[in-house]
Amino acid sequence: FASVEYIMRDVPWGWLIRYMHSTGASAFFVVVYLHMFRGLIYGSYRKPRELIWIFGCAIFLCLMAEAFMGYLLPWGQMSYWGAQVIVNLFAAIPFVGPDLALLIRGDYVVSDATLNRFFSFHVIAVPLVLLGLVVAHLIALHEVGSNNPDGIEIKANRGPDGHPVDGIPSHPYYTVHDIFGVVVFLTIFSAVIFFAPEMGGYFLEYNNFIPADSLKTPNHIAPVWYFTPFYSMLRAITSEMMYALIACVVGAAVFGVWKARLPSIFKGAIVVAAVVVCALMLSIDAKFWGVVVMGGAVIILFFLPWLDHSPVRSIRYRPSWNKYLYGVFVVNFVVLAYLGVQPPSPLGERVSQVGTLFYFGFFLLMPWWSRLGEFKPVPDRVTFAAH
Repeated sequence: FASVEYIMRDVPWGWLIRYMHSTGASAFFVVVYLHMFRGLIYGSYRKPRELIWIFGCAIFLCLMAEAFMGYLLPWGQMSYWGAQVIVNLFAAIPFVGPDLALLIRGDYVVSDATLNRFFSFHVIAVPLVLLGLVVAHLIALHEVGSNNPDGIEIKANRGPDGHPVDGIPSHPYYTVHDIFGVVVFLTIFSAVIFFAPEMGGYFLEYNNFIPADSLKTPNHIAPVWYFTPFYSMLRAITSEMMYALIACVVGAAVFGVWKARLPSIFKGAIVVAAVVVCALMLSIDAKFWGVVVMGGAVIILFFLPWLDHSPVRSIRYRPSWNKYLYGVFVVNFVVLAYLGVQPPSPLGERVSQVGTLFYFGFFLLMPWWSRLGEFKPVPDRVTFAAH
């Protein structure tokens, strides 16, 4: 904490470095969420780009680890208690949980040992993993080429010179296009740094300007805004919610046995698996299942290429109601993010439970709903409208 205050007050331009770092973290997640949403609506995860999507999701997972470990380092009240809450979640894992939490912390509470190891991971280990994943992401992209808003494979239409007729050189077209985007981004980024670096307590929480005190728990502990949708799902899993999840498991098993064209042995396996899962849900504490749901909300993104059974890639040629469905999905995600920042309340809990069910329903039911409706014919070549 004293180091951060020294940088802010005594190091020349230290305040600028600190605000660039904190605002940059939030800006990075804004860009990542927009990038993932663009891939979602234009089908950039579909064959042959599954590997690009998987590497991208792995980057997202590493970014979350990087942000969480870096969040402890300022050693403010919210840093300390946020780390305490998240690490304690691992203790909910049956049998190995308490020992695993002790291993992560390096002590019985969040202490100097935790701070040192998190610093090492934040500065060296995770960035190296991130760098490797970014390189793999770019290599996979170079191998198959980028997608387009029409979801058309431009390599299928080649000119006499052997190059795709709808392909354009990276320079100057993409470079100028991206430079314009970077300028707009940096303008907004600079405005936040110089005029609203705390962003109303969302980028830098006011509680984090108070030194960490292990004897004084803040009234409300919440993670940074980019974690709050998943934190909201974690809080949504209560003992009451478990019965709704059990009903979902039973419903999925009945639907699978009734509708799926599978051999009897597989249908029997579905029934047995459903019974085992329901028994575990009844016997293991809801806190553990909250951790499972929070982790599952991220892990399910890895399986998106195989969940989407739509005959077309891009949302441009899907049924018009798909746009509304994706719109509701975005609104639901934003509402979950907002509720994750707010103190717990009965109404907020109920809304977050409905939002959690919708989030998972969107993905788990995708093999069914993605094939419904009337699809528009996909053109042979990329469409272009002059601005």
